[in-house]
Amino acid sequence: MLKERFNTLHIKIGRDALFNFLRSEHLLIKPARSYIKTTNSKHWLHKYPNLLKEKKAVRAEEIWVSDITYIQTKEKTAYLSLVTDAWSRKIVGFHLHHDLSTDGVAKALKMAIKSRTSHLPLIHHSDRGLQYCSMQYQEIHRENNIICSMTDGHDCYQNALAERINGILKNEFLISRPKNIKQANTMIRQSVKLYNNRRPHTALKYKTPSQVHKQKILT
Repeated sequence: MLKERFNTLHIKIGRDALFNFLRSEHLLIKPARSYIKTTNSKHWLHKYPNLLKEKKAVRAEEIWVSDITYIQTKEKTAYLSLVTDAWSRKIVGFHLHHDLSTDGVAKALKMAIKSRTSHLPLIHHSDRGLQYCSMQYQEIHRENNIICSMTDGHDCYQNALAERINGILKNEFLISRPKNIKQANTMIRQSVKLYNNRRPHTALKYKTPSQVHKQKILT
């Protein structure tokens, strides 16, 4: 995004040198550490096997990854559920809720399903949290022919993409604390729009998630 401007100013600098300069000028955002637990996997509900150990997405709407993160407002803690397309990195569903009930994650998934354009096989991958294992959430899977996949245990790297998207939103976009949940909702909608349409990814050859997601989906 800066390349054209640098060329105009006859500035030659690589990625590492740029980040070293930003670091020296204290212009990099320090990632916040998470102190609030959002996953409870110690429950009696059925846990599904991890289907992504030998599989990577090769098209949009083949694998969705989901996760919950906390959003700290000046009034109280809220919880953000995200559903991300593994191939395009596009956030296809999100919902901010007051607590860790299943309703919040269900609304995020329903938003993603509403925007779905393909009827090809779809895997939904998450951790083994109570919300994702619940009958309410699994019923949405069954109604929409979605295949369920979950991490084996407490290894966060088995849901690394979802964790990564959480970090990008919180550390690059939601860098100021909202006054309340209403303001947080506005900030999140704006942040998701900017992330999907303006933020390029190295893994996407410097294209945005929306650009990649719009590429032809095989039917």
